[in-house]
Amino acid sequence: MDYKIKFLWDDEAAVWVATSEDVPGLALESGSFDALVEKVRFAIPELLELNRQSARQYNLTFLAERHERVFVHG
Repeated sequence: MDYKIKFLWDDEAAVWVATSEDVPGLALESGSFDALVEKVRFAIPELLELNRQSARQYNLTFLAERHERVFVHG
C-alpha cells in the first residue's frame, strides 16, 4: 500500500503538522521536520490497525508545504 502524508508548516505555532487522507486519525505536530517523520513512522502501524487497514509492508510519501511572506525593504 502507498500512503501520502502531508506536512504543512503552521507559522503561528511554529510547528510542522502531519495529516493524511489515506490514514484516518493521523494528526501529529513537531517543531522539527525530521522528528515529525519519525513520529509518523511510529504512528502509522497503530493507526492502520485501529482502522482495520493493517499491512505488512507499505510506502510512505511525504509531501511538504511551507509558505512564507517576505517583505523587501528598499
